[in-house]
Amino acid sequence: MTPVNTNPALHTALRDVLRLHSPLSTLMAPVGGEVLCVTAENVRSRPGADLVPPDAWLDRGEMTWLTRDGTLLGLLWSEAGSVPPDAEQVLTLLLSAARQDGPNHETDVLITQLPVPALWLSSDLRIRQVSRPFLEWFRTTDAAVVGRAVSEVVPGQPDLIRALEQAAAGRATRLPDAVFQLPDGPRPVRGETRPFFAAGQAGVMALWQDTSSEHAQALQIQALLDTDTPTALLKEDGAVLQASTGLLELAPPTAAAVPGAPLWAWPCFADVPSEAVRQLVSVASGGGAAQADVSLALGGTLALSVRRTSVPGLLIASSAPPGVHAAGAPAGLVAQMLSHLEDAAVALDHGGRVQFVSDPAATLLGVDAARLLGLGFGRVLADLGVHAFTPQGEPLPLPDWREQHKNFEKEIQLALPSGTVRTMQIRGSVLALEGTQSGKPGLLLSARDVTALRHAQAKMRHDARHDALTGLLNRAGLREVLTRPPTGPEAVACLGVEDFAALTAALGRTAFDHLLIQLAARLNDLAAAYGGEAARLADTVFAVQLPGMAAPEATQRLRTMLATPLRAGRRDVPLGCALGVTDQVNADRLADAEIAMQHARQQGRAQVSVFHPGMRAEVARTFELEDALGQALGGEQFTLLYQPAVRLSDGRPLGAEALLRWNHPSLGVLSPGAFLPVASRMDLLTQVSEWVVTAALQGRREVRAARPGAFADWQVSVNLSLAELRGSAGLGRLLPTLRAEGAPDIEVTAGSLLDHSQDTLGLLEQLRSLGAQLSVDDFGDSSTNLAALTRFPLSAVKLHPTLTARVPEDARSVTLVEGTVDLAHRLGLSVTAVGVETPEQLAMLRDLGCDAAQGFAIAPPLSTPDLLTWLQSHDM
Repeated sequence: MTPVNTNPALHTALRDVLRLHSPLSTLMAPVGGEVLCVTAENVRSRPGADLVPPDAWLDRGEMTWLTRDGTLLGLLWSEAGSVPPDAEQVLTLLLSAARQDGPNHETDVLITQLPVPALWLSSDLRIRQVSRPFLEWFRTTDAAVVGRAVSEVVPGQPDLIRALEQAAAGRATRLPDAVFQLPDGPRPVRGETRPFFAAGQAGVMALWQDTSSEHAQALQIQALLDTDTPTALLKEDGAVLQASTGLLELAPPTAAAVPGAPLWAWPCFADVPSEAVRQLVSVASGGGAAQADVSLALGGTLALSVRRTSVPGLLIASSAPPGVHAAGAPAGLVAQMLSHLEDAAVALDHGGRVQFVSDPAATLLGVDAARLLGLGFGRVLADLGVHAFTPQGEPLPLPDWREQHKNFEKEIQLALPSGTVRTMQIRGSVLALEGTQSGKPGLLLSARDVTALRHAQAKMRHDARHDALTGLLNRAGLREVLTRPPTGPEAVACLGVEDFAALTAALGRTAFDHLLIQLAARLNDLAAAYGGEAARLADTVFAVQLPGMAAPEATQRLRTMLATPLRAGRRDVPLGCALGVTDQVNADRLADAEIAMQHARQQGRAQVSVFHPGMRAEVARTFELEDALGQALGGEQFTLLYQPAVRLSDGRPLGAEALLRWNHPSLGVLSPGAFLPVASRMDLLTQVSEWVVTAALQGRREVRAARPGAFADWQVSVNLSLAELRGSAGLGRLLPTLRAEGAPDIEVTAGSLLDHSQDTLGLLEQLRSLGAQLSVDDFGDSSTNLAALTRFPLSAVKLHPTLTARVPEDARSVTLVEGTVDLAHRLGLSVTAVGVETPEQLAMLRDLGCDAAQGFAIAPPLSTPDLLTWLQSHDM
């Protein structure tokens, strides 16, 4: 996204609303052919009109759709959770206005219909436009204020005027807290102002919010601190949060209390730190109530009582007159303290009659607190239609409050008069209130709304078992389901989406995610139809539980489901999946299905494998090979065998192909097909190739040294992976040896020459310059590319064993070999037949013009000593 300067009025208004009402939120909205991304700090844009939220918006936080008359105007996201309704309302209004008319209409609507008090002022601070809430505050009309100086409409506010003058000079500033003298009385306000440009005119925008509730709370706290009763509000560790003037006056004039210090360290007590006060706090923190006479610094003692409040983590310390029980406290003091707590609190006398109701409690019940005083609390709840339920949703009768004479704590669901159901943590504490007529203990009820907490915990439990993108179960969730034993036959299948990289590159990650969501919906529908579950195990791996099915039926239904292409925009996208299925009922059936899926992937594209126990043995063997392969490279477990090739015209040995074998300590002799795929996955293929080349050169030296006359030009050939050599430094490490001794002949598979890149050509040219004769191995298989015979510097082709296997019996095979030999000779290439097993095949291949042959009809793969013995018998 890029910064934008168009529509400055709208951008400024959107940014100001976020800064004032929801500073941690981000807005995304299409305006004027571009998508705006607005935060409290800046506005950025990108071309287009599609709203595509970032992945982070889907993973966490809360996203709100801003709509009007069914039209999506924008997306509002907050990582901190829900966004204030005022912010949603104002932003919706701004975006709706921006779609209707030009700048002039936009400016009028933005100002006049804002749901907060606002003024648009000229540079000389005269009112150009005013919002309706501002007019309602001052009980005036638009005509009475537009055109007047703001100092006339809001008199007696010099600090406000100075701040507005700064904004008119081009500097954004926060308005000072002030008290507006309104017709209905003084009103504390807080505001913000900044330069504002719209409809080609410059000015100042000012917005305010009512802070009456904050002001009232501050006055209540101030009133509490002005009491002569020594009182303090503490944390459980004894740190003083608030202290009354009565407590402060107990300290010597030369001593000052340290805010946040523990109560026992305050200078009003003798022998600071006071061990007696420390003990009182310790008892109260443990859940009890304690009282003791504490010595004061100015002389005398203070009967100090410390106990818990109804708010977890808070204690109250106050002076207690002689004869008052530690659990008791002056009723007036209780009322003062409870009025500052966030929890809903109700104090009842011994007859269950309401003696005090906090503002949060009155708001929760939806009634005026004054109307409840003196009424029986049980009757109040019944008349209001409040009902209680257990956390599991079972009806719970309300208790007779007159019979509650002991402390209790429980969590319940409350159905409130507003029609909402809230999860509340209820705590009841027996309380002796001074000043009651009977002197009998009453009951203090406090209720904390834990609905959001329980919802968050439920969401965490849900998210721990479900996939964020698709909503399906994740691996942990499906494992939990599969721990329940089935009541009958049951299949479990794993699907691995193939061509992930290609599809992502072609469609984009967002479109590919939409494909995954569609696939998840199909799997969920299929599983739900049979009472099962679907899950997403990894990025492109899904699983499905299908009760009542055996593996063949489950395979058929999944194949039918996958046969219908998915949709990506206007395109139909067929989705290939490797499918692994098991119907064996055991604790590891999910792992069995995954093993079968991996087996299917090894068989080719979009294949199906049904699990059998042998697959698990294959997996175990693969792990064993991976563990031992690194040791084999460093030890003496690798060896080379040599299979000679002879010239068919006279039978003279020409050279030998080096064949790698692994003498595994427990598995015996392994051919390359058993361990090279493992080496490739472990990125060890280059090291294996280096070992093969080095050992082949050593074998060539031994033959030339043993038979210097007849076989001084003896050559060996090795199979190398061009892909590994292209992508590694392996060839570079071998260059000094190859330059000194000459390279062995190199055999490359026909499939590796499908890459016609310059890199491949350069690599083959370099190998040829080092003395290697280059041959195409397995020529004639399905991946043969005839164009490669002319593009690359090749010397020979080696026929695939399947071409020679049916010679001479099959006439068509004979014709195919004859044509291949003729084509190679026309291109200047020699031909070696591989896999020659019988004398009849050898004779036919000689007649067809093959230049050389190798196979068991000539000699099996031989060790170096056996090869020397064989050469001695074929010395011509």
